[in-house]
Amino acid sequence: MIKQLTIVLLGICLFSFGIQDRPTIYLIGDSTVRNSNQEYWGWGSLLGAFLDTTQVAVANHAMAGRSTRTFRKEGRWDRVKEKMKPGDYLLIQFGHNEGSKPDTTRQGYRGVLRGIGQDSIALDWGNGEMEIVHTYGENLRRFVQEAKQMGAYPVLLSMIPRNQWDEQGHVKRANQDFGLWARQIAEEEQIPFIDLNEITAKKYDKMGSEQVKAKYFPGDHTHTNYHGAMENAASVIEGLKNIQHPLVKYIK
Repeated sequence: MIKQLTIVLLGICLFSFGIQDRPTIYLIGDSTVRNSNQEYWGWGSLLGAFLDTTQVAVANHAMAGRSTRTFRKEGRWDRVKEKMKPGDYLLIQFGHNEGSKPDTTRQGYRGVLRGIGQDSIALDWGNGEMEIVHTYGENLRRFVQEAKQMGAYPVLLSMIPRNQWDEQGHVKRANQDFGLWARQIAEEEQIPFIDLNEITAKKYDKMGSEQVKAKYFPGDHTHTNYHGAMENAASVIEGLKNIQHPLVKYIK
């Protein structure tokens, strides 16, 4: 009896150690990655449905309304780094909240400089508080470099497409601005890039604007429902397969 109990307890300990020792996929981004999970959903909340979570964990640290600028300024990136360990993965998808002119107004507090350069501006918030605002690409560059320094494996993703269409009946792409800049930083830093914008946009093109609106976008042109988020999570999985990323070994 004692021998059997010892074997059972040993098995429990080994299982518990295996769970704790799993690599973690950290997600950082905006509301399209993590949302309220009521009317609107983010794809990061559903990514685990495609993975063997006994072998790999998913930690979704994305937050609605954040840009690359405010995600760091609010200390959210610091909290990710406190948990991240060598061998973990980092998926980065920003772009929806970066576009306003960067300043200290309510409209501009999230905005960043455009492009991938290392130029910056200094903003005075008053009371001696100064903020240095960088380009979108520089913000991505810093996330990537800091993750590398910690022994983690970063992946850059272009932002999911909005429900916006051109005159030819195609979804508008982000390949001339934020999607392009994310790709350029990935190439510069020699890390994987998933063109999530293009993968999902091709699906939307086949469906057509009326069906996409009815099936995925219950309110505005940016935030999807559960079904839209599930489709975007499937696009992430497709992207991982396309680039033959090591994470494919955890796909169900």
